[in-house]
Amino acid sequence: MDLRANLQILLPAFLTGLLVLATHVPLGRIVLERGIVFIDLAIAQVAGLGVVAADFLGWEPSGWSVQASAGIAALLSAAFLIWTERRLGALQEAVIGVVFVVAASAEILLLSFNPHGAENLKDLLVGQILWVVPEQLVPVAVLYAGVLALAMFADFARRRVLFYAVFAVTVTASVQLVGVFLVFASLIIPALVARGLMVSRPLPFAYALGLAGYVVGLLASLWLDLPTGAAVVCALALVAAGAAVSGRMALALR
Repeated sequence: MDLRANLQILLPAFLTGLLVLATHVPLGRIVLERGIVFIDLAIAQVAGLGVVAADFLGWEPSGWSVQASAGIAALLSAAFLIWTERRLGALQEAVIGVVFVVAASAEILLLSFNPHGAENLKDLLVGQILWVVPEQLVPVAVLYAGVLALAMFADFARRRVLFYAVFAVTVTASVQLVGVFLVFASLIIPALVARGLMVSRPLPFAYALGLAGYVVGLLASLWLDLPTGAAVVCALALVAAGAAVSGRMALALR
């Protein structure tokens, strides 16, 4: 396959990664600060349940009805988590875990009626980022621009309801582009390394790390014929590990 064909395949996936990182890195920092690391997994899984439920009901896969189903499911789960955080704050991580496992189990039950259920579940978890088309990115880019604008003028760390609502809507869009696993990795891995190394400029550092992970993962997927979503997740982890080790060694040598 020539260079031009490779670029035609990789460019939409790369742009998708840029869009996802643009919102998920700052949201991931807030998630870490709030100590609710697995909230993104739970809400992403519930959004996925909304997609599966819409498919189970026979709705058009690319229609607005599926988007509405996923969005409503995510917002309802966010509202529930706000309610539990107020009343069961000390047990919030356990509640988030229960939401995740129940949503995942419900998906499996619904997909058991679909002859292509196993393949659909795989797509939901690891995504199909390599097959994203530019037309899919336009509404997502508009949505993410709104999220970034809100992040600039609203204090998400203090405005809990707004944070959960924005988080639910953002994750709903992302999970349909890149899958549950890559949503979690994009949110947590760059922000985690930046925080662990206590770098002076954590946001640019986290963006750079995330970008490097996507580039390495996409190239590895293309050259080695690997599942793209899983390759990017592993690449993010490897790049993060390399950055963490290098950072610690640099600190030790000072």
